[in-house]
Amino acid sequence: MPPLKIIFMGTPQFACHTLQMLIDRGENVIAAVTQPDRPKGRGQQMQPPPVKELAMQHGIPVIQPLKVRAPEAVEEIRALAPDLIVVVAFGQILPQSLLDIPRLGCINIHASLLPRYRGAAPLNWCIINGETETGITTMMMDAGLDTGDMILKKTTPITPEDDASSLHDRLSLLGAETMAETLDLLVAGKLEREKQDDALTCYAPMMKKDTGCINWNSPAETILNLIRGVTPWPGAFTTLDGKTLKIHKAGRGEAPGNPGEVISAGKNGLEAAAADGSVIIEELQLEGKKRLKASEFLAGYKVEPGTLLG
Repeated sequence: MPPLKIIFMGTPQFACHTLQMLIDRGENVIAAVTQPDRPKGRGQQMQPPPVKELAMQHGIPVIQPLKVRAPEAVEEIRALAPDLIVVVAFGQILPQSLLDIPRLGCINIHASLLPRYRGAAPLNWCIINGETETGITTMMMDAGLDTGDMILKKTTPITPEDDASSLHDRLSLLGAETMAETLDLLVAGKLEREKQDDALTCYAPMMKKDTGCINWNSPAETILNLIRGVTPWPGAFTTLDGKTLKIHKAGRGEAPGNPGEVISAGKNGLEAAAADGSVIIEELQLEGKKRLKASEFLAGYKVEPGTLLG
């Protein structure tokens, strides 16, 4: 059997481990479809997506449609006559006209244990909602939002030390591993599909900047889960003396107080009351300043007990 002609569709760093896996296996990746270059940083220099950079390093042709559902984009992909399309965090919804092109369909890596957490940011919302386990699901894509038939699942625990960054890195590797096993089943004719139970699903919407706004009337554990779930982006924040205070790392305390009230400020950090117990801020960044350990920040910035955050 000749090697499958595969088109890879993905954009961010999360997708790169899967593309590298396909390259390392010697798969016939005939093109990489990714998002257009975007301006980034203070200088707003145009930057290519990570998938484009990796594909170009290996001589894989790159296609960057502004809208993948545009007829000319669909026809460009159709002309390549792929056997299979592998999709990982591409960033646009694929139209049925594109899903119908490959004879073996489109297989997607989704960063949750479907049918739970359909949507754009499952990784973040698993942490925010206090889940203790998540994983990867490979699925056959359909025109719905993460509603296709499931193929394989692999799980990983969410530890109290995990934030969105550490979980991202682990799931990226797990996704590549799961896709490799999925391809083996496909080639061997042993791939089995399982329908999703829509009654078991929940939605994981896209992260927005205000998602990280801390409500000090929430329980301490809820606040800590939010901080971990939005780190590194969009980041958790509150206000101090009318300025935005980003919180990069925090731990649990038990001291009582009014929600948002600073209980203590010293070498052990900046402790603020929640609805139950407290949150000890360990790393922070005040608007216009650099990121510091709380003890270093407090050595040069006086915060009196009783000060209200937020």
